[in-house]
Amino acid sequence: MAGTDYSGAPQGVSGGPRLLLRLEGLALFLGGVAGFGMSAQPWWLFAALILMPDLSMLGYLFGNRVGAMLYNAVHVTFLPIALAGAALVLADLGILAVATIWLAHIGIDRALGYGLKYGAGFAFTHLGRIGRAAQS
Repeated sequence: MAGTDYSGAPQGVSGGPRLLLRLEGLALFLGGVAGFGMSAQPWWLFAALILMPDLSMLGYLFGNRVGAMLYNAVHVTFLPIALAGAALVLADLGILAVATIWLAHIGIDRALGYGLKYGAGFAFTHLGRIGRAAQS
């Protein structure tokens, strides 16, 4: 059940809904990879850009709140979906490729349990705690 532990730190979703959200992430990843494949762009571009959204973690150099806000801004599907829509309107397969890579990145993150962040710290996500803290 979602909520907070006794320290006030958010715990995230658990049980069946957590599994469904992670499977949804896997589906998003696979859809992003398939979409990229249909964009007729070179696969080196996929390899070069797949980790780019993680540069948003540099926001944590300025504290947990700034880090979480920047990470979340780059790890929600709204922006890459809007970018894909613009690419379709412009008939630009290069922009569409970037959007699908971005969506694939978000999807694999979610499938692996890296959810949207809370201001309590990087380990606190909407999918539950990550890292060593989650093991204890």
